[in-house]
Amino acid sequence: MASHSAPQLKIMRSAFRFAVIFTLFSLSFVSFASGQVLMKRTTYKSDSFAFGAGGTLSLTGAPQGSVRIDGWNQNKVQIDAVVELNAPTEADLDMLSTVTGFVLEESLGKTLITSVGTHDKSYLKRVAKKFPKQLRGLPFRIDYVIKVPRYCDLLIDGGKGDLRISGVDGVIKVNFLDSNARFDLIGGAVMATVGDGTVDVNILDRSWRGRLADISLTTGTMNVNLPPNLNAEIDASVLRQGKVENTYADLKPKSRKDTFTEKLIAAKSGNGGVPLKFTVGDGNLNIASAAKP
Repeated sequence: MASHSAPQLKIMRSAFRFAVIFTLFSLSFVSFASGQVLMKRTTYKSDSFAFGAGGTLSLTGAPQGSVRIDGWNQNKVQIDAVVELNAPTEADLDMLSTVTGFVLEESLGKTLITSVGTHDKSYLKRVAKKFPKQLRGLPFRIDYVIKVPRYCDLLIDGGKGDLRISGVDGVIKVNFLDSNARFDLIGGAVMATVGDGTVDVNILDRSWRGRLADISLTTGTMNVNLPPNLNAEIDASVLRQGKVENTYADLKPKSRKDTFTEKLIAAKSGNGGVPLKFTVGDGNLNIASAAKP
């Protein structure tokens, strides 16, 4: 059996750690939801800071919550977060609001945005050693809308929630446990892994300047929309249950020995070139022509 490279092991460990936290959080939610009625409070947290093109932005999302990231033509990052808390009393909500949100860690060329809350025991030990145990399993969510410079790199880890990334030209690495995800690609390199859900990949420009895309989905449906006359080499596969459906007319086998099947397509479009790899474990993978914008 081939050994995993160091980056792959790091990604696997990160995904496993997030999966454990998410599972424990979900079990706590079920316990509280079955035993008592909780009050809800929604708060808003924002921040912005200078951020030059070419930098790296890292986001660790909450166990539950959506992430939307849009590229723009300003050398700064704008973060808008909606925090939803649940607790039995107003006093409990007040206490939860003091430890729930996000923190920033800035260094030269890289900024980390980390979601904090009662799911993070090490964080609670640092900021609230005597935090009431009965409040530590209460459910919460954080929904992010983040604007970043068009030319930057992204490292995104998330739990359960929608994901959308658009207008960013850089190296994009994503790990999400459960998501309806959408990638509107304009360039760069994309390496993304989603556990369960749906994934929509849109390349709207035939002169796409991307270097590569490697996107995988464990269980669900992936929709890949490509522009006519795109120059790319495409590998699409379904590993177990499900099939690949192709209605993109510009695909042709890489060689005379290659044939398209319901499980695997090894093809090129136009003159070939940019490698695009799409993988689904169980589910369907649909390849089609992108609609004109």
